[in-house]
This record gives sequence, C-alpha cells and structure tokens, in this order.
Amino acid sequence: MSRRAVFLDRDGVINRAVVRDGKPYPPDSLDAFELLPGVPEALARFRSAGMRVVVVTNQPDVRTGVQRREVVDAMHERLRTTLPIDDIRTCFHVDADACSCRKPKPGMLFDAAREGDLELSESFLVGDRWRDVGAGRAAGCRTIWINRGYREREAESPDWIALGLPEAGEIILKVLASERTSVGGAGKEGEDR
Repeated sequence: MSRRAVFLDRDGVINRAVVRDGKPYPPDSLDAFELLPGVPEALARFRSAGMRVVVVTNQPDVRTGVQRREVVDAMHERLRTTLPIDDIRTCFHVDADACSCRKPKPGMLFDAAREGDLELSESFLVGDRWRDVGAGRAAGCRTIWINRGYREREAESPDWIALGLPEAGEIILKVLASERTSVGGAGKEGEDR
C-alpha cells in the first residue's frame, strides 16, 4: 500500500538559513545549525497523521568546495537523531552537472517515492525557494511555499503559501482532515475519490 509523505527542504524550512544580500545559504558549521521554532512539533504531527517525513535538499557547496561533506553528514545525523525523519535525500551537484536530482528537477522525490512506496500525488512538498516548489510540481506533489522574502525568483504557482513549517503543517493537516471527511461521507465528492 502506497503512503503519503511530506517532503521538506532543509535550509529555511527545518533549520535557519543564513541570509546574505537577500539570498539564503546553509549554515557553515554544526554549531551554526539551528532548528527553526515549531519544527519538532510539526514533524511529530505529520508522523501522527501517518505520513512519512522525507528531507530533500540541494547542497551544492560540497561540490564547489565551500563546504565539507562531513559537516553536511553531521547536520543530517543530528536531524535523524533528534527529529522524526524517515529519509534524507541530498543532491551535491551544481546546475552545470545536469543531474536529475538537483531541484527543481524531481529526481530525489522520484527515488524516495520508488524506494519508500510513496504516492506522490497524495504527498506534499514544503520549501522556501522556487526550486523546491518546481521539484514538487514536477513530481506531482501538492506544494507549499514558505515565503521568506528572499531577493530571488519567486516560486511559480504553489498550491499554498505559508510563513513557516508550523503554518504549512496546519494547512496539510486541514487538507487531510477534509479528504477523510469527503471520502467517508456521502455525495459526489466522496464518490470521485
């Protein structure tokens, strides 16, 4: 039986991004890696609702030599040991590598769905950049853009816009509750599902 998932970008969604000149960057050390308020609670609620939690993150600073792979791995180990996360997918490429995993391409989501028996059309992607929303849309997920006011291209046509992961979580849980009601109730909407 396929399962729903919440795909989460990392920097700016789970942990605080470092913003310089209006653009977000990952923290440069494990000491600077700080969870955003409300994240543990939001993830626990996703798990309680029966959803898998999958992190999908671009980390091109490893490829360009700005960041060491061991530091990224240590950050991910901290996430795995402190939060209810089922999987972490990381793309270390830059755009010039033309890989299939670097968001906005959906490769990380497709791989996670195949390996975890996840139903992408029933899943959600939450991200703070246009690349995240692009990957979610390309994979057929419902998308929530956390608008952090970065000075960069805006996300195109997200299904919802939120101020942070706690608000995105409220949106997701309301959608799930609404779908359970429509499936369980009588009427055309429930019959179409």
